[in-house]
Amino acid sequence: MKILLQFPEGLKQKALEHAKALESEGNEVFISASPTFGACDLAIDEAKNLGADKLIHFGHAEFHHVDFNVEYIEYRIDAPLTLLEPSLQHISNYKKIGLVTTIQHVHQLDSIREFYEKNGKEVFIGRPYGFAKARGQILGCDIGSAASIDKDVDVHIYFGGGIFHPLGALLATTKPFLAIEPFDNRIEFIDRMRETYRKKRNGRIMASLNANNFGILLSTKNGQHNMQLAKMLKSRIEAHGFNAEILASNTFDFESINNMMEFDAFVNTACPRISIDDNDRLRKPLLSANEIMDVLRMKNELKNLQK
Repeated sequence: MKILLQFPEGLKQKALEHAKALESEGNEVFISASPTFGACDLAIDEAKNLGADKLIHFGHAEFHHVDFNVEYIEYRIDAPLTLLEPSLQHISNYKKIGLVTTIQHVHQLDSIREFYEKNGKEVFIGRPYGFAKARGQILGCDIGSAASIDKDVDVHIYFGGGIFHPLGALLATTKPFLAIEPFDNRIEFIDRMRETYRKKRNGRIMASLNANNFGILLSTKNGQHNMQLAKMLKSRIEAHGFNAEILASNTFDFESINNMMEFDAFVNTACPRISIDDNDRLRKPLLSANEIMDVLRMKNELKNLQK
């Protein structure tokens, strides 16, 4: 069998090991050298161009159905739970807690839940919106496991590495948010970031009020392609008397986009985190779909005031 292997950055160090194991079974193996942002970013075109029979995607759970033979190998990581005990002093004033994590630690949620329950806490584990597959799991684009229980809890707790995943959940919730990072041996509330990103959002909207020409980013990645949304936004923008064009790419090169100087602002229809994480890489504002609707509404209100 001809197989293409795909690894996220944190697992690329395992590529040779897995390739050799599969070759020893008589398979012809290729390794994708491209970056991947998750199961929304499968190397299907690469696999087809290579004539591969299967794509093996490591590190992520299935995102959505695709018309190709894809095997998902989720990496389970047993992170140390030693920070749970000291975390109690941070949440001493809270009774009801919500737990979220990444796919790598979902299998540890029951142990974490049991620990907090034994210490008198009422624990809630929510369900994702649909892109994520497991209860309590969050993705950059699926924060349902946190948002769905926000009204029920006093505090959210994220257990896992890095700030990428909990940031999306933080911005979609209203309660205190504690991040427990077992590998960095760090426990901290990250609530302050809500205000930081709220100000950035308001800044993007205000900076776009004088914009006349909008570039709409359309991803061709299998799990990020949203032609319907891109066309709808183009129609709405043009209906308000402004110019809009759809800019298509598999992976957006922001330096290249910066060269499109005729555009006054850009609108993202790809991964929703691009609007949050990559805004500083553009010289012009990069708006989410919701933000461009706010801009159009405000521009219309200003126009009416000037009559």
